[in-house]
Amino acid sequence: MFSGLSALLVEDLADGGDAVVVTARTLNAAVPCPACGALTARVHGYHRRTVADVPVDGRQVVVRLRVRRLVCSVLGRGRQTFREQVPTGSLNGLHKYLNQGRADGDRPVTTPCRAARLLLTDPDHLRPKQTALLEKITAACPEMTELANLVRDFAALLTPTRGNDVKLTEWITATRAAALPHLHSFANGLELDRSAVDAGLTLPYHNGRTEGVNTRTKRIMRQMHGRAGFGLLRHRILLR
Repeated sequence: MFSGLSALLVEDLADGGDAVVVTARTLNAAVPCPACGALTARVHGYHRRTVADVPVDGRQVVVRLRVRRLVCSVLGRGRQTFREQVPTGSLNGLHKYLNQGRADGDRPVTTPCRAARLLLTDPDHLRPKQTALLEKITAACPEMTELANLVRDFAALLTPTRGNDVKLTEWITATRAAALPHLHSFANGLELDRSAVDAGLTLPYHNGRTEGVNTRTKRIMRQMHGRAGFGLLRHRILLR
């Protein structure tokens, strides 16, 4: 019925709540050795492969595939065992089987991670295709439109300028009035250390160089952990 699945046997299809889990395996047929071409079906062991597909109805699809490690029947070759290869068309056919009957309009436009990256990227650094996708995402609902506006306004505050502390107060007020609970917790965190945040948004000074030295010191410590004493660590830090 599904010619693209001829190399696979679907054993189970489970509803895991947030994910649809498909269990499949290869057939028990003889396959050629990639080194000599001799057919063999003698199993040495099994391996598991996990393939992630695009979401189905908003849920992730995970395909757990079992493949065999086979023993070559010809002795004296450099390779005695090998892992059987699954044709790419079989996995593509499995994906099509899971998504059959779904209209293109029902498919998700993008993933949450990609949407977040587009929202957090400087618009000047986006390609035209990405800009069009971002406009489509932000116009999907009023909450996304409001979220995009708040992210854009906060990004403008990251360039230290006098008066940004007043603009931050206005931004926090607008954020708390929005129906975006996750941004509410972010705004509350800003208020916990408001003096430091105001300094970072209004003054041209920063502790980037100090943080860089700390990072380099920690990297040297991890490289030499258990293999050097304090004297050698001190020389590496001072002489580099």
